[in-house]
Amino acid sequence: MTNSKDDPFLYPNRDRSETARGVSRRRMLVGSAAAGAAATAGCAGGGEGGSGNESEGGSEGADGGGTATETDPGDAPTPASERPTVFVFNTGDGTVSVVDAESDEVVGTRALGLSSSFPSNQYNPRLTTAPEDSLWLNVGRGVRALSVGSLAETAAVETESGANWLERTPNGKHVVVSAREPAHRQFRIDADPASEGFGEVTGDIDRTGEETTGGQAGPGPCDVTIHPDGEFAYVPDLFGDTLTVLRIDPFEIETQVDVEPVGAGPARPWMGTVSPDGETLLVEHNEGETGTESLWDLSDPANPEERVRLTGEKGLGRRPLTSEIGPDSETGYVFTPGSDDATVVDLVAGEVTGRLDLGGSAFVGTWDPAHAKLYVPVQTNDEVAVIDHARGEIVERIAVGAKPYGATAALARPRPDSTAALGAAMAQLGIWTSVETTYCIGNCACGHRL
Repeated sequence: MTNSKDDPFLYPNRDRSETARGVSRRRMLVGSAAAGAAATAGCAGGGEGGSGNESEGGSEGADGGGTATETDPGDAPTPASERPTVFVFNTGDGTVSVVDAESDEVVGTRALGLSSSFPSNQYNPRLTTAPEDSLWLNVGRGVRALSVGSLAETAAVETESGANWLERTPNGKHVVVSAREPAHRQFRIDADPASEGFGEVTGDIDRTGEETTGGQAGPGPCDVTIHPDGEFAYVPDLFGDTLTVLRIDPFEIETQVDVEPVGAGPARPWMGTVSPDGETLLVEHNEGETGTESLWDLSDPANPEERVRLTGEKGLGRRPLTSEIGPDSETGYVFTPGSDDATVVDLVAGEVTGRLDLGGSAFVGTWDPAHAKLYVPVQTNDEVAVIDHARGEIVERIAVGAKPYGATAALARPRPDSTAALGAAMAQLGIWTSVETTYCIGNCACGHRL
């Protein structure tokens, strides 16, 4: 199996026109109805403190025309802008669905004109607690931060690559970025909102020239996950068959571990997730015809050691892409879109314990701020499957926008905006002058350029 751009799984959208995005009749009808409702609400004085909902699935008190606060029984009123929230980025129409993480209902849809496939979500829920805080996203040719309250841009960094992954450190001071080909670079960005240098690059590691498995210009750093101690970040190298350990301060390479294949071809590690207790690292591999999954011991965080490699013969679903780990650090959920499910892994035993049927292809997921429910955008079904960790099953399916992909969570959400409904309705109709693409596997990034 080669690493060339002829690989249809790694580069699924390279020949598609940016204008090839279609609009379904169902979404056209829904969008038309929402546009009419938005126009009526606007003429009737709808907006903050007024009446009406922002978009389909919207509820009062969300972020587009409902009441400004919501009240919990027996508690003082809680501002609607400061409630546990899941953000689902819809690659099909450039919108974000805002989901209440308590009721599991869409409480608003915003048109962004961009999408994000792998937003920072590892520590984001507990770091993003107020509307003034920022969501950090991978977009187009780099990474960007958006204010939660206004969804306006607060920072942007170009990486000279169209394939980017990022995570914020546990203390919230830095964002670490992996920029795959053609850049082959690691970046550290100032993410402290109180810093005068917020949004500036504070570290840069050029990795071009490292050994590769197929003659590429660099090792293809693909994804990044950060140890809870905040000292180290782990980067699977897709074209280098290495696992690189970065020291965050000072920003430098600490260790590189060779990743051995289990078959005849390269091991191709490309995504990874550290457990909350910092003891285990899950790594996904684009290896062979169906992919593999490895479990690593992080007893010494600077020197990971592989414990076991899971394959299809051991119950792993097809084409593992990303993963999330439960609050107990004992259960892993590996998103395996090749078999339209999530593979459940016992991290202590190092074995597959089951598969959850998602009913369609899903590539990523995010935990709610309470780390109790896992939200999984099912791209092919325009919905989010909600996995209850304690119950070990799917408990809800939430209809969202077109081709949902990336997701993250926060303890805050956008403030009310009386004009948001019309913008969302126009986006759902495809009436949008420019939608910035984002790199992802699947039918969602038409026209994207690496």
